[in-house]
Amino acid sequence: MSTPHAGRPVYSMAIAAELLGLAPATLRLYEQKGLLTPARTEGGTRRYSADDIERMRRIADLQADGVNLSGIGRVIDLEDQNEALRRDLAATRAAAATEDRDPER
Repeated sequence: MSTPHAGRPVYSMAIAAELLGLAPATLRLYEQKGLLTPARTEGGTRRYSADDIERMRRIADLQADGVNLSGIGRVIDLEDQNEALRRDLAATRAAAATEDRDPER
């Protein structure tokens, strides 16, 4: 389940759908297909974070480009992996730069 970040707005399904120009049924379909997992309240109501909105916008863009939902899932997974690798690389470079400045560490 995605957890909304502190300080980020959290939207109901109706508001998220309106922001995206999509039907609520489309948001449910994205969830059914495993493309996103919104947070839920204790009562089970879906809540979408700004990250969820951004992800759904990307999904809708890919769908508009003719990519099927299965393909979209793969594209999104690869984009997520790429982002994680970029963060790891940045951390490794920062650590290497620190070692270069302070070789006794």
